[in-house]
Amino acid sequence: MVAAVERSPDVLAKYEAVIGLEVHCQLSTVSKIFAADANAFGADPNTQVSVITLAHPGTLPKLNRKAVEYAIRMGLACGCDITRYNVFARKNYFYPDLPKGYQLSQDKTPICVGGSIRVKLKDAAGKPTIEHDVQIHHIHLEEDAGKSIHDEGDYTNLDYNRAGTPLIEMVTDPCLRSAEEAGQYLTEVRKLVRYLDICDGNMEEGSLRCDVNLSIRLKGETHLGTKVEVKNLNSIRNVQRAVEGEFRRQVEAFETGERITQQTRTFDAATGLTYAMREKETMNDYRYFPDPDLAPLVVSDEWLAEVRATMPALPAEVLHKLTTHYGLPEYDAAQLADAREMVEFFEAVCTHTPNYKAVSNWLMGPVRAQLTDKTLRERRFPVSAERLGLLIALIDSGAISQTAAQTVFGLMIEHPTQSPAELAKQHGLEQNRNTDALQTLVEEVITAWPDKADQYRKGKKNLLGLFVGEVMKKSKGSADPKLVNQLIVNALQ
Repeated sequence: MVAAVERSPDVLAKYEAVIGLEVHCQLSTVSKIFAADANAFGADPNTQVSVITLAHPGTLPKLNRKAVEYAIRMGLACGCDITRYNVFARKNYFYPDLPKGYQLSQDKTPICVGGSIRVKLKDAAGKPTIEHDVQIHHIHLEEDAGKSIHDEGDYTNLDYNRAGTPLIEMVTDPCLRSAEEAGQYLTEVRKLVRYLDICDGNMEEGSLRCDVNLSIRLKGETHLGTKVEVKNLNSIRNVQRAVEGEFRRQVEAFETGERITQQTRTFDAATGLTYAMREKETMNDYRYFPDPDLAPLVVSDEWLAEVRATMPALPAEVLHKLTTHYGLPEYDAAQLADAREMVEFFEAVCTHTPNYKAVSNWLMGPVRAQLTDKTLRERRFPVSAERLGLLIALIDSGAISQTAAQTVFGLMIEHPTQSPAELAKQHGLEQNRNTDALQTLVEEVITAWPDKADQYRKGKKNLLGLFVGEVMKKSKGSADPKLVNQLIVNALQ
C-alpha cells in the first residue's frame, strides 16, 4: 500500500508532517551521574558498575556536579532559561536493563527551558540559504539505562555499564516539517555538543540518539494529529529515512480510513519502514514523583556565572572570525567551522604562516583526506601545525612547487621528525631557479615545436601553457613555473 502512495505524489502533497525530536546526548563526564563508576565506552560488559548502579538496598545516589555544568553549557549555547531550583523525579517503568525499576530524571523542573537552534535549509537551487529557528521546549538531565543484548537463542544478556550514564534530553516543539529539517537540526546539535566538549556525538556508539515524534495533517489545518514515536535512531540519515517512511505510512493509513493510534515504533534500516513495538505510554503511566534520596539542586548566580565564563566560542562566532579576521571565503569558513578540532588546528597553523587561504586549502584538501572522524575527534592530525606552516612557507618562497609540495607532504607523514625543507632537499624536490639551466630547456622546447612557436608569435597566446608544460616535464617538475613563464615569453618575442 505504501508503494501506491509513492506512485501518487499528489496524495502526499495534500499533507504535511508535524515533527518533534527528542535528542539524547550522553555527557562526557569521567564518572556517572549518580555514582563514581567510570563512564567510558567499550569496556567489557558489567565492569563499570557498583552497588549504586545495581540499586542494592541501602545505597544512595549523589549528583555529579560536572554533569549539571555540561547541561547548563548546552542551555546557554541554545539561549535557554536556566532553571535555578531543580528537583529530580522517579520515572517508573520496568525493563530488565533498568536495575532500580525506575529512572532518575527531571519532570516539572527541567534544567533548561526554551531556546532554539538555527538551521539552514536549501532553496530551490540547492543552496543552504533558508534559515529557520527550531524551537526547544526544554532540556532535562537524566540517567541512561543499561543495554539488553539479544543474542541468538532463548536468552537476553544484560550489560549495565551504560546504566547511570549522564544524559541530557533535548525536546523540541512540534515545529519541524521535513526530513531535511530534522537532519539539519540533528547535525547542528551534534556540532554544538562537540564545540562545547560535553559529548563526543558518536551516533554509531550510541552517545547521541534520536527519537522522532511525527503526526500528519492536511495542509492548512492547525490542529495536531495523533503522534507516533519512532525510537532510538542512530544516524542522521536514518532519522531522515524514518521521517520519510513514517510520513508515507500515516498518509496511506489516513487515506484508506485506518485509525492512527499513539504508538512507539522501531525503524528497520534495511527496509526503511517502521514497525509497532507497543502502545505509547502517557505521562500518568510513568507515575512521576520527587525522588526522596536527592536534595533539590540550586543553581546560584555565582555558579551560573562561573559556567558562563568557561563557554568556548560557538560555531556562529567562529564562522564570523574566519571570514573577518582571517579573510576566508564563506565556503571555506563553513567547511572549517563544521568541526571545532579543525578550527583549532587552522588557527595553530596560522601562527606559523600569514597565508591563511593556503592553510584553509591544505586543511580542506590533503589534511582532511588523511583524517577519519575518529582521528579528527582525537586531534591526531597527519602532521603538526608548525611543520604544515613551514611547508606553506616553502611554497610561498618559491623553494618548492605546489606539485612538489604534495610529494613532500606525503614524506612528512612518513618521516614526522624531519622538516619539509630537509625532505625536499633529500628527494630532489627543491624548485630549480637556475636561469641558465632553465634557459637551455626553454630553447630546446621552442626548437622542438617550431609551428607552435610561429602561431604564438602571430597572436595565439594561449599556447604559452603548452611550452611551460613541456619545460616542466623536462625538468621533472623541479623548475620554477613563474621563472619558466618569463623565460618563454622573452624567448618568443
